[in-house]
Amino acid sequence: MTNNNKDSWLIAKVKSGDTSAFRELVDKHKDVSFTLACSILKNEKDAEDALQDSFINVYRNINSFKSDAKFTTWLYKIVVNTSLNLLKKEKKFIHASIDTIKITNFNPTGTDSNLVNENRSKIIHVVLDEMKPNESLLLRLHYLSELDINEIKKITGFGLSKIKTTLFRARKNLHTSLENKLGNEIKHLI
Repeated sequence: MTNNNKDSWLIAKVKSGDTSAFRELVDKHKDVSFTLACSILKNEKDAEDALQDSFINVYRNINSFKSDAKFTTWLYKIVVNTSLNLLKKEKKFIHASIDTIKITNFNPTGTDSNLVNENRSKIIHVVLDEMKPNESLLLRLHYLSELDINEIKKITGFGLSKIKTTLFRARKNLHTSLENKLGNEIKHLI
């Protein structure tokens, strides 16, 4: 069963009152949703709050979901909007400082490929957390969630030109940040 078919099946069960199907839907999509909330809020506690509110909204509004749409697009739009609303409500932008985070044990020439891949992932996520919320969000949606530009437009409400321009700038800023923090080691990272 494909992901979309499984989502459709779970949604139908949720609409009929099956709460265990909703738990399965949450478990399936919570990690990516949490990452999106973190990219906007820059704080895990706030992201957890936004995620909880998002899934409550999903549960309350599941009957309004149109099955011809992609569930993840609908869900991610709710997560993004909830996170942005929380950010506006608290009137804060928290920017993690990568300079306070030590990246240790990065050994690109080492033999343990799992350790190298884990370090790559940590470094990239740390740098993404440091970036401006819109840049981090679009990079995560496009590259980590593998969504196309049109899906990102539906989720964020941004225009196509804003998405393309921000993605271009974000890729450049990501590369610059990685280069500044890692120097020549960036060649091994990418």
